[in-house]
Amino acid sequence: MLHSHRWLAAGAMAFALAGPAHAAWPERPITLIIPAAPGGTTDIAARLIADKLGAKLGQQVIVENRAGAAGIIGAQTLARAKPDGYTLLMGNIGPNAINYALYKTLPYKPADFAPVTLVISVPNVLVVNEASPVRSVADLQAQSRRDPSKVSFGSSGAGQSPHLSGELFKQRAGVAGTHIPYKGAGPAVAALLGQQFTFMIDNLPSSMPYIQSGKLRALAVTSERRLAELPDVPTMAEAGVKDMVVTAWFGLIAPAGTPEDVVGKLYAATRDVVQSPDISDRFKAMGGRAGGNTPAEFTAFINQERTRWKQIVDAAGLAQEQ
Repeated sequence: MLHSHRWLAAGAMAFALAGPAHAAWPERPITLIIPAAPGGTTDIAARLIADKLGAKLGQQVIVENRAGAAGIIGAQTLARAKPDGYTLLMGNIGPNAINYALYKTLPYKPADFAPVTLVISVPNVLVVNEASPVRSVADLQAQSRRDPSKVSFGSSGAGQSPHLSGELFKQRAGVAGTHIPYKGAGPAVAALLGQQFTFMIDNLPSSMPYIQSGKLRALAVTSERRLAELPDVPTMAEAGVKDMVVTAWFGLIAPAGTPEDVVGKLYAATRDVVQSPDISDRFKAMGGRAGGNTPAEFTAFINQERTRWKQIVDAAGLAQEQ
C-alpha cells in the first residue's frame, strides 16, 4: 500500500510539474501576515497553527507581524500581494468587517480578498487591574458616575473588537470612558497590568493567563452563556448589560484571484489542523472555539459581519475620517 502511495505521489508530482505553475503549490515557504503586534489572539492563534500547517503543506509557514493602523497595514499588504498562495493573512473582525464601516476610505475592499476558513472564534472579557477597587460592572458604573473624567479604556487598536466592544459597553452600561488605542492586545494588556487605564474589553485569549494568575480581574464575558473556563464570571446580561453579545473571530484569508485549487488545499490543511484534538483543546483552554468552515461559508459569514458592524458603528456615530 505504501509503495502504491509513493508511486501515486510521484506521479502526481510529475503531473503537477507539467501543469500550470501553481499546480505544484507550495514549492517554497508561505508568509502568514498578522495585522497586529505579538501577544494578541491574532498572533497567538497564527503561531499555534503555523508549524502544523507547514507540516501538512510540506513547506514552512513564516509568521510576520505587520501591526498598526487598526489592521489596515497588514490587510493592505495582503491586498497588494501576488495571488499565488504564498502570502496569506490572519484576518479578523477588525480589518475585515468593522473597518469598512469605521473608516470613510480604506486602501482595500472586500473584493480584494479570498476567505479560506475560520480559525478561531472567541468571546471578549471585561477586565480591570487586580489593584482596582472595581469588583463588578455595577462598581464600574458607580465609579463612572462619580468621576467620568477619570475613567478610560484601552484596546488593541481603533476598529478592533475590543475598541468597538468598549464603545458598545459605554452605550449599553451608561459608562463614560476615554479610548486609548494600542498597536495590539499585547501592548494593551501590558498597559493595563501597569494601571495605565481603567478597564478593557479584551479578546479572551490575551487576558486569560493574567486572569488565571490573578493579575487581572474579570468582571463579565460577552458570550451568551458563562464559560466553563471562567465559571464564576457572569455574562454581560447577568451583570445587567443587555444586548452586549460580541464574538471576535480570526481566520485565514488569501488575496482575490488565488487559484481555486490552492485555496482548496489551504482550506483542507487548515481545517484538519484547527480541528485536531491538540489545537482544538488549546483553543478551548484559551476560551475559544476552533473553526474550519468552507471558503464559501467563511465568505458568507464575513459578509454578514460587515453588515452587522455597520449597523452598530452607524448607530453609535463612530465613523471617522482616516
